[in-house]
Amino acid sequence: MSTPTAQLAAAGVSIWLDDLSRTRISSGNLAELISSRNVVGVTTNPTIFANAITDKEDTSYDAQVTELAASGATAEDAVFAATTQDVRAALDVFRPVWEQSNHVDGRVSIEVSPDLAHDTDGTVAQAKQLWAEIDRPNLLVKIPATKAGLPAITEAIANGISVNVTLIFSLERYAEVIEAYLTGLERAKAAGTDLSTIHSVASFFVSRVDTETDKRLTAIGSDAALALKSKAGLANARLAYELFEQKFAEQRAQDLIAAGANAQRPLWASTGVKDAALPDTLYVTELVAQGVVNTMPEKTLEATFDHGVVTGDTITGGYEEAREVFAGLQEVGVDFDDVTRVLEEEGVAKFIDSWHDLLGQVSEALEAQR
Repeated sequence: MSTPTAQLAAAGVSIWLDDLSRTRISSGNLAELISSRNVVGVTTNPTIFANAITDKEDTSYDAQVTELAASGATAEDAVFAATTQDVRAALDVFRPVWEQSNHVDGRVSIEVSPDLAHDTDGTVAQAKQLWAEIDRPNLLVKIPATKAGLPAITEAIANGISVNVTLIFSLERYAEVIEAYLTGLERAKAAGTDLSTIHSVASFFVSRVDTETDKRLTAIGSDAALALKSKAGLANARLAYELFEQKFAEQRAQDLIAAGANAQRPLWASTGVKDAALPDTLYVTELVAQGVVNTMPEKTLEATFDHGVVTGDTITGGYEEAREVFAGLQEVGVDFDDVTRVLEEEGVAKFIDSWHDLLGQVSEALEAQR
C-alpha cells in the first residue's frame, strides 16, 4: 500500500528533511529516510548545526574538536570544518538520488554565515569558499533574501554556484529573487557556462507568517479578524506559486530554459505547525503542486508518513481564495507589508543569535582541549 510520503512524491513534491547531524549520517538513519520516507534532500541552518554539535550525548564531533584544538583553530575555523564535513558526507549519501532525479534532487544546503546577511561582497566570497571546499555538484549554498543578498544571488549564479535562497516572506521580495536568479543565468550564459549545471530553490517560510499575522489578528479581536487566523501562511505560499508559474512562463525565462537552464523551484520552509490547535500536517498536505519542495522537521515528516492525507494539487485552484484572505487582512487592519518586514528582520536576527551561540560553545569546547 502506498504511503502518504510516496503519494506526496507522486504528486510532484520533493520531500527534504530540515535537519542534519553526523550521527544521523553515520548511523544509516539518513539513508533509511531516503528509502522509507521518500526523502530526497536536506536543508541545514545555524540552529540545526548548533543543536547537533553542542548535543552533550553526541560524541561524534569530539575527536575532530580535539584535533582542531591541537592545530590552534578558531571557533569559526572549527565550525567551518565540522559543517562542511557533514554536508559533504550527506551529499555523498544523496549522490544516487541526484543521479536518478536527473540532477534535480539529492541536494543538501549549507548557509553562508548569518553575520554576512547585509554584506554582499562577504556573502559572495563565502559562497565561493563553501562551493570550492565542499566540491560536490549537488550542493546548494544558502543565501538570505535580504536586500544585500539579492546581488549576491546574482553573482553566485553567474559563477555557476547553485543557490538555495532563504528567508523569503513577501511576494514582492520573491519577485526580486526571481529577477536576481534570471540575471545570474543570463550572465552565466554569456560566460559560456553550461546552464543545466546550475540549480536553485526559493525558500518561502510558511508557519512563521501565520504566527506573526495571527498575533495581530488576535489583538484586533473582531469576529472578522479571528476568522482569518491560520490562513495567511497558506494564502501567501499559494500566491507565490502563482507568481512562479507566471514568471517562468514569460519569454525571458523560457529562452533561458531552452538554452538548458532550470526553473528556480519554490520551496516551502518552516512547515512545522507552531499552533498546537492546527493539524500537524497542515503546511504539507495543503501545499501540494508539481515541482515544489517541502523541507520538513523530522516530527512533521513522521506525522505526514503516519497520517497525512494527500489529495493531489492543493495550490493551483486556490488563487482567488488566497487573494480574498489578503483582502480580508487589509479590511481588518493588518499591515501585511509590516508583517513580512518584521519576519525578515527576526529571521536574520534568530540565525545570527544561533550562529553566535554555536561559536561560543565551540570556542569553549576548543579551550577545554588546550
